[in-house]
Amino acid sequence: MSNKIEAKILSKSYGKVQAIKNINLSVNEGEIFGLIGPDGAGKTTLFRILTSLLLPDSGSATVAGLDVVKDYKQLRTAIGYMPGRFSLYQDLTVEENLEFFASVFGTSIRENYDLIAPIYAQIEPFKDRRAGALSGGMKQKLALSCALIHKPKVLFLDEPGTGVDPVSRKEFWDMLRNLRDQGLTILVSTPYMDEAELCDRVALMQNGEIMAVDTPQGITAGFQQPLFAARSDNMYQLIKDLRAFEGAADCYAFGEYAHLKLNTGVGAGQTVADIRKFLDSRNHRNVEVKSAKPTVEDCFIELMKN
Repeated sequence: MSNKIEAKILSKSYGKVQAIKNINLSVNEGEIFGLIGPDGAGKTTLFRILTSLLLPDSGSATVAGLDVVKDYKQLRTAIGYMPGRFSLYQDLTVEENLEFFASVFGTSIRENYDLIAPIYAQIEPFKDRRAGALSGGMKQKLALSCALIHKPKVLFLDEPGTGVDPVSRKEFWDMLRNLRDQGLTILVSTPYMDEAELCDRVALMQNGEIMAVDTPQGITAGFQQPLFAARSDNMYQLIKDLRAFEGAADCYAFGEYAHLKLNTGVGAGQTVADIRKFLDSRNHRNVEVKSAKPTVEDCFIELMKN
């Protein structure tokens, strides 16, 4: 049986609010697939439908060959689910939480220890500590261990990096790649655009719809306009001024820089000097201008505005 995820024309509304609209999605066996989008894009609603926690208004979906509505009992033993909010028992210890979830699925820590060993080994020294007293990164590893203890075929991770420090996030994604290499199919949702670069393929979501599906490299390859990064002492005024620069298509905040997108066909050879000269004429100080490579976030902003 293939461990794929298939969704066809899925829709779900909450009253007058349509959370997802005619979603079509196909996740291949043994890949990390990312649902990328801001809060309210529909990611969690789609997750809850695919994990049989919510009924769709229309459409159909299968996970590992099981219908999410008709085969929900079998489905829940075939998947691992890690919700965005830490949902384990805070008053139980690390080991007690893991033993509890293993017993729910009729297995034991010893029986499936090999699967979780690379992850659990990092928190095992704290197995007698209550889950509520763990750091964010350790809670994340415990939740992942509990989601894997019954050897699921497909793993669902709903915004796993929220509230976790950058080092723990990097370690977590290293673990996901190792699980992927063992053949596990992983669907992860995230509002962090930098995490999109770590997925095999991504779907960009906004307002309940999928705007694009491709590899991260395929997404960024579609960005054809010249792009520049600029900063000065007055970033608010810099963005406002650059929107008036001749040939500017858009300008927006991007970390410590502003990204300036020019219209297609504007010569890039002398543009860095031209942008600097323009900013100098507007009395900006400590100006820095350089060419920039488009990221998934740049592409997401362009799709959103179009």
